[in-house]
Amino acid sequence: MKITVIYGTQRKAKSSTYNIAQQFIRHLSMGDTVMEFFLPKDMPNFCRGCWQCFTDYTKCPDFEYLKPIIDAMKESDLLIFTAPVYVYHVPGQVKAFLDHFGYRWMPHQPSGDMFKKQALLISTAAGAGTKSTRKDLKDSMTFWGVARIHTFGKNIRAADWDGVNEKIKLQIQTEVEKRAEKIKAIGSNVKPSLKVRGLFYVMRAMQKRFQYNPADVAYWEKQGWLEKARPW
Repeated sequence: MKITVIYGTQRKAKSSTYNIAQQFIRHLSMGDTVMEFFLPKDMPNFCRGCWQCFTDYTKCPDFEYLKPIIDAMKESDLLIFTAPVYVYHVPGQVKAFLDHFGYRWMPHQPSGDMFKKQALLISTAAGAGTKSTRKDLKDSMTFWGVARIHTFGKNIRAADWDGVNEKIKLQIQTEVEKRAEKIKAIGSNVKPSLKVRGLFYVMRAMQKRFQYNPADVAYWEKQGWLEKARPW
C-alpha cells in the first residue's frame, strides 16, 4: 500500500502522533513506498487569499512547496495526517496547509483520484480535544472527496511519548493493529461513502444550476461529471 504522511509537527522521537503513525506504517506499507512530509518545514507559508488556485492552481505562490505533496498524494493509496491537539484544534501549520487546498473542495475542483483513496487521521492530546481536532481534518477530507476516512484519537496523559504509561502504549498498539486490519481489508476495493457520494451529487447539481465560478464549471465539464462520468 503506497502511503503519503503529512505530519502536523516536525517532532519525531518524542512525538506521540509520530510514533503512532509509525506503528500504522509498519502494519500497512508492506514494503511499499512511503512519502513523508513535515509541517511547517515542507509547507512553511500561509495562504495569501489571492484566489489564483480557483482559476489555475499551478499559479499559487507556494506551488513549489505544494507540487511534491500533490504528486505524492496522487500516487498514494492511503493518506495519513497527524495532528497533536493545540487548544482543541489542529496546529496552525496544519490549518495553513489545508487552506492551500480550498480549491480542491467539492464545490470547486475536487481531484478525481481522491474518490478512490483512504485517509487515516491521527490525533493525540495530553488531556482532551482529539475529537474536535480530528473533525478539523475530517471536514477537509470529506470535501476533498476522500472515499473512506478513518480516525484515531488518543488522550495519552503525558507531555510526550517517553512519558506515556506502558499500559496506555499497549492499548494503543492493540487498537492500531485492529484499525490497520480494517484499512487493509478495504485495500484497493475502495468505494466512496454514502456521505461523499451524496455531497458529490449536491455539488454537481449546484454546478449545473448556478455556475458561480466559470473555472469550476469548466473543470466539472472537462471531467465529464456534469454528464454520465463519475470519479469513482
